Amino acid sequence: MFRRLLILLSVLLVVPALAGVGTAAAAPAPDYTGIVKLSNCSGSLVRLPQSDQYDRALILTNGHCLESGMPEPGEVLVNQPVDRTAQLLGADGGVLGELHATKLVYATMTDTDIALYALDSSYREIERELGGHPLTVAAAPANVDTPVDVVSGYFTRTWNCSIERVVYSVREGDWTWKDSIRYAPGCDTIHGTSGSPIVDSASREVVGINNTGNDDGEVCTFNNPCEVDENGVVFAQRGLTYGQQTYRIPACFTPGAQLSLARNGCLLPKPATALPLPIPLPA
Repeated sequence: MFRRLLILLSVLLVVPALAGVGTAAAAPAPDYTGIVKLSNCSGSLVRLPQSDQYDRALILTNGHCLESGMPEPGEVLVNQPVDRTAQLLGADGGVLGELHATKLVYATMTDTDIALYALDSSYREIERELGGHPLTVAAAPANVDTPVDVVSGYFTRTWNCSIERVVYSVREGDWTWKDSIRYAPGCDTIHGTSGSPIVDSASREVVGINNTGNDDGEVCTFNNPCEVDENGVVFAQRGLTYGQQTYRIPACFTPGAQLSLARNGCLLPKPATALPLPIPLPA
């Protein structure tokens, strides 16, 4: 009698638990909206907070992804004609069509590692002709512990993690980058993911660009970046991966998508020679 009661009670207790098996929410599918594939890197179709739909669209990637080669330390490239194509991806990772860049608006590997290309079409034209939509570049610095997605157009692959630390400076060979993002475990990015946007998982804004990782445990050598703190203390560890923040970009553009390095609040490195400002994008 008591044994039978215990069996019935155990069935009643187990059934609700079994009812929950397999009902856990599935992880969201990767979203490749605004992601582009370049010949040698990843990148993203981006807009600035002040951008208009009729502005010439921009592609964001790393400075070291230039087809012409990596900028030297201290070198800043501005307003240079180019002829470069990229494939624009849709949300599911399929190719929507081809984008054509006609101008390198800005590129450097000093203090940061970024390149911005201007396209021959506006955001409105890209939406109407290809169904493509840009990501927005956040105007505020990234926060530690923010969940992020590193989205590669080159491999059509996404890494998910959080921001473990904002590093005072990262050094690799002769280059030094400031306020770098170090990923928490999960974003063990690989070669070919350079230029991938670091996307805030909640806001879907771009807070950085993936750019490097320590391959072999060496200290401050090519493909083996190290961290250098305010006191000059050096730290390196094999497997640590990094990206560069992008919050400095919006402050250097006027409404109408014109680059103005002399604008109040613009903290991007400037060329050694004076430039006429603002710099218009191609008509």
